[in-house]
Parts: sequence; structure tokens; C-alpha cells
Amino acid sequence: MTDLSRMTAADLVDGYRSGDFSPVEATRAALEAIRTYDEQVNAFVLVDDEGALQSARQAEQRWRAGQSRGPADGVPTSIKDLFLTEGWPTLRGTRLIDAADPWLQDAPAVARLRQAGAVFLGKTTTPEFGWKGVTDSLRHGVTANPWSEGLTSGGSSGGSATAVGLGMGTWSLGTDGGGSVRIPASFTGTVAIKPTYGRVPLWPASPFGTLAHAGPMTRSVRDNATLLNVISGFDPRDWSASATASGSFLDALDDGVAGLKIAFSPTLGYGSNEPEVEAAVCAAVGVLAEAGAEVTEVDPGFDDPVEAFHVLWFAGAAKVLERFSDADLEGIDPGLLAAAQEGGTYSACDYLEATAVRMELGSMMGEFHQTYDLLLTPTMPITAFRAGQDAPDGWPSRLWTSWTPYTYPFNMTQQPALSVPCGFTDAGLPVGLQVVGPRHGDALVLRAGRAYEQRTSWAQAVPTLIARHLSGTSR
Repeated sequence: MTDLSRMTAADLVDGYRSGDFSPVEATRAALEAIRTYDEQVNAFVLVDDEGALQSARQAEQRWRAGQSRGPADGVPTSIKDLFLTEGWPTLRGTRLIDAADPWLQDAPAVARLRQAGAVFLGKTTTPEFGWKGVTDSLRHGVTANPWSEGLTSGGSSGGSATAVGLGMGTWSLGTDGGGSVRIPASFTGTVAIKPTYGRVPLWPASPFGTLAHAGPMTRSVRDNATLLNVISGFDPRDWSASATASGSFLDALDDGVAGLKIAFSPTLGYGSNEPEVEAAVCAAVGVLAEAGAEVTEVDPGFDDPVEAFHVLWFAGAAKVLERFSDADLEGIDPGLLAAAQEGGTYSACDYLEATAVRMELGSMMGEFHQTYDLLLTPTMPITAFRAGQDAPDGWPSRLWTSWTPYTYPFNMTQQPALSVPCGFTDAGLPVGLQVVGPRHGDALVLRAGRAYEQRTSWAQAVPTLIARHLSGTSR
């Protein structure tokens, strides 16, 4: 039998249209996957079986009546627990928020998914206030990886990535302030894009300011483009929202990369990769060259902007915690508290100087893309490490930015950046390829990701936890 929990949204919708299966069947399959795997991986903080099935029945009636709301109607969906969601608590991974508060509004992207008929399964895990690159919190515990429950999913959208990877929902809505959809996509063998800033409206505004993006998390590039269509567009509540784009991100998705000028930078000029990661990414770049792209190995020419990023990020952490008392703060993630304390020491001039570094970086990348249509890098220099810790064993720093050198620069520049799976290490751990484009070049980024995906089979790989379950083995 076809496993509906592993089907793409595009294939589900085709099945709904033809009557081969229904949104109710797809939702039951997703809920069964949650029952099967979530105890091992802790991807969800809330699951609403009854609400999901009710929404699925309504979607089924629309499809049968020929009144579908479009490509998200009836698609099982999860939402990172940083987005306001009407009727459900948004706890942000912290003990500082009361679940009993009234929850009366949807964030813009959630509202659009609801209007489009998506079936909401539940809320996914995040570290406290989404502050770091792994997913664990004192309130909700540790989230594990579909390829090994002993390994981290990455973060901060790790719950969403793990849910998608294990078929616990077809796709998910995540956030990315320094790599938070791309890090877990790389670690879990899934697909995620951080769109151009403002493409997907955010409200309420993030305390991390204009570093924070919302983005789709899926198992295929086509689904990613479809979900981006649903959630993007102007919203008056977001003071920095872009105008609604004309056309669809699907329009030129299959046009390929022939004739594109693509830069490949294995380290951005300052990083260092595990050998197997670099080998997989180099092979992926070769695939795009064989598809007709003109590939040049070249660094963009900037130094690691991590110190400026820290000023912006730690100041955001200080803003997150400013309304809480000292007694309240005794029960939070010690790393978040340390970041906030550091952020509280910065002056306005420090923040403006970091912003100036950011603007210079953005200008430099704007010039870079006058020559090169796209930039390719590894998404991550490493593969997933042990769950429940902030950095790999023996790593020289506990800061999450120390092992994510290729993600946060593009939050500073607000460029679109996509992670697609591009292979596995000998230990069977996923590797991600990052595709970066000029601001507003989201469609081109997705097009290159799709061209790579069409020529490879990495996205169809079955995670270890699923394979083990299907074979009837526990380890």
C-alpha cells in the first residue's frame, strides 16, 4: 500500500483530485506516524487529533464537491511553536509563558494556511524563544533526529524538520534567524528555504529584529515552492513586509540551470568542513555543472561577520528577557541567559556599528550577484552530533554560531537561501547543499534546487527510524 504519510503535497493533492484517497486518510496516516515515532524524537509539543480530523473531513467535502481551496487544501501541516495559532497555546519552548492565556489570533502565515484549507496537526518543538541552533528546552526536553534518536535534529526549527522527515505531517512552518530552518534541514535530509526578508510576513515582530525570517520546511523542492506561494505576500501588520509578488514560485521551477553563472565557495573563505561533507557538496556542484550551469569556484570576499551577528543576536536575547524578573529567569536555559546578559552590555553605538557591518555585507553580496546568479556552499560544515548538547563533543566553543558559519551571514544580508539534501556520510548521516541567491531571487534559488533534486535521489532516502520500524527491529 502507498504510505500517505511519506507522499508529497503535490501527490496528495493529485490523489484528492482523482478520488484515489482523501484528506481524512492522509491525516490519519500522519497522526499514526506521530503515534509511532514521536515518543522517540519529541518533535511535537501539542497534537490535536480531533481538530485535525475535523479539518480533514471539511477538506474532503470540498474536494468531493469540486470546491477545493487549492494546493494546500487537506494537506497535513505542523507549525513551529513560535507562531501564534488561534485556539492553541504558543509557549515558545519556555516556562515563562502561561498556557492558560487566551490564544485568539493567528500569525499571518498561519492565517494563510488556515484559509487555504491546510489540516493543522499540532505545534512543533523549539529551543527557548528559538535562540539557538539545536532543539532542546527545559520545558519540553530534547528533540532527536530521524536518522538516529541519539543525534540532534539541529534547530531552532528542529521539531518541524524531524516531523517532516518522519512523515508526521507533509510539511511545516518554521522560522530562521541565523540558520534555523536550514540547519535542521541539513541534519535531517529535508528541504527548507529562508526566503528573502519580508517575503513571508511576520507578526508579532521578532525580538531578534530583521534577522528573523519565516520559511517552509518540506521533503521536496516543489512542495517548498508551493508552500512559499501560500504563506508569502503583503500583510499590513508587518511593517517591513514586501509587496505581494506577481506570479508563482512554480512558474519557472523546472527551467533548469543551463546558462546560469554559479559561484561555488566551499568555505566562504573562512570556514572548515568535515571531509565527507565537502566531498558530498563538491559532487553536488558537479551535478549542476553537468546540467549546464557555468560554475566557478570563488569566495564572495568577506570575512566572518560573526562578531557583528553576535551583537545583533545577543541584543535580541536581552530584549526577549527584559520583561521578566530575576526570579523568573532562574528557570531558563543558561545559555540564553548568558546571551541576554552579554546583549545587555551593548550600547546603541555597538548595535549601530554591527548594523553597519551588516549593510556593508549586504552591499558586497549585491555586487557579487551582478556577476554570479547564485552562490553554492555547504549548508553545514558538519553532520548531526549528539542530542541534548549545544555543540559537538570536543568543539572549541559552546556557541551555536561556532559550528554554523555558512548560515547566519545570509540572515544579515536578508538573501534567500535554500538547503537541499545532497548525500550521506559513511555513517549514514545527511549532508546539505546551500543555494543562495540575490535578494528577491527566491524563484531562481528554488529553480536551482529543483534542478539538482531532479537529477538525484537523496530526497527519497528513508530515514533510519522509519526503516527500522518497517523491518520490525528496535535498533
